[in-house]
Amino acid sequence: MARRRGSLKRLDDAARAGWLYYIAGRTQDEIAAEMGISRQVAQRLVSLAVSEKLVRVWIEHPIARCLDLAKALTDRYGLLRAEVVPTDPGSDGGTVGIADAAAAEITRWLKREQPIVMAVGTGRTLKAAIEHLPPIECRQHCIVSLTGNVGPDGTAAYYNVIFSMAEVVDARHFPMTLPVYLASPEERALMRQQSLLRSTLALASTADVAFVGIGEMNEEAPLFLDKFLTGEDLAAERAAGAVGEICGWIFDRDGRLLENGANTRTASAPIPDRTRSTVIALAKGRSKRPAIAAALRGGLVNGLITDEATAEGLLADA
Repeated sequence: MARRRGSLKRLDDAARAGWLYYIAGRTQDEIAAEMGISRQVAQRLVSLAVSEKLVRVWIEHPIARCLDLAKALTDRYGLLRAEVVPTDPGSDGGTVGIADAAAAEITRWLKREQPIVMAVGTGRTLKAAIEHLPPIECRQHCIVSLTGNVGPDGTAAYYNVIFSMAEVVDARHFPMTLPVYLASPEERALMRQQSLLRSTLALASTADVAFVGIGEMNEEAPLFLDKFLTGEDLAAERAAGAVGEICGWIFDRDGRLLENGANTRTASAPIPDRTRSTVIALAKGRSKRPAIAAALRGGLVNGLITDEATAEGLLADA
């Protein structure tokens, strides 16, 4: 039994070293320093990860600590899907790790033979995940955007992913050619009467799975940095209790969508019904933790891909 535990621990260490080397891009000296081992041991662990076929496009051997955290998140928040990847100590706000894991999860859904509707949001992590996708032929599936694909100045939104997906995924794609927010509730009502938009919204409502980002509502808020919201808008939303947003839908610390403000003029499709859809959020980082916790608490998502540090923080806060 002790020998078996030792063997599993060594595979665990090999998987971690392989992740740091092949995904996080660390050198063997850096791996040695971060894991508290010699460079020679780090080199052997990376070699073991390869010889045991733990390293392919992504790490095949799940790290025990990550599995424990994923299980704890699933139990605490009643999730359908949770995945936790190792934390890269040198990248608090980067997409390394969760982008790879998200790409693997998206690929698994797209490899299904039974036709599905996949909805996608926007954001840096989701965009990075799409860049990791291999070419996939799946003409039986439909992929629909949950949010507007146009920036506030009329250009294509930088972190929108529907067009990037169309370059590698051979499926039917349905963009939403609107900005994230319209000028007024009246303009939104008028636009929703258009037959093309109605059909896109109807398709989004039938999504079997959705992949979304979670944005914070502070000075680093993507909606503010990308100029979808002004400084005055952001201050007003925060005064109303805003802590996060998904596809432009702003919510409070309990995961309740705000009734007034920007939500009255968002062009985004509603977040798919979690009683019939798997809605997976891709998010990590200390600054996003209140927003992630609120989304989980309010049941806005029922799936999460994150990293160790964020998972530990969410469970400690809970």
